[in-house]
Amino acid sequence: MYNHFVKIRSKILIVLTHQVALPLLKIIRKPVVFPLSMYDLQHLNNGTLGNDLYRFLKERKITLLPYYAKHDMKHIVLDYETNDVGEVCLQCFMLGNKHISFPVFITVVFGFITIPEHWSVFIKAYKRGASSINTKDWEWHYLINEQTDNLKQKINYKKYE
Repeated sequence: MYNHFVKIRSKILIVLTHQVALPLLKIIRKPVVFPLSMYDLQHLNNGTLGNDLYRFLKERKITLLPYYAKHDMKHIVLDYETNDVGEVCLQCFMLGNKHISFPVFITVVFGFITIPEHWSVFIKAYKRGASSINTKDWEWHYLINEQTDNLKQKINYKKYE
């Protein structure tokens, strides 16, 4: 019974993310189209965010979506997986980091309602976002040649101990 519930909540989260939030954000925000292809990313220097994006997508058999690359780069820099828990953690981090939007809010609420066994992890992600430098104005598409490890260190800098 529990495994069936987990599969259903996963499908709902995928629908909310890929079939509701993405198309809605594309209309509302008019996002910048990601300028590189998988081929381009593959040929960037090892250790760069762009090359790590290539490997991240390839390992997970995920298609490079031109309006969604920024989101996938956040998964890499923040070390959150692309599963249900990782997705909610990413959005909890964003909420804590003052990235307040409808998709962030909906994902966080959905996660707290349907995945109560991971509340402590979600709260930790929120606190991590609140104590990290603000990334709201980062222009992610221009960070593709930056070393991923440097970005991870920068983003996780604790402003308040």
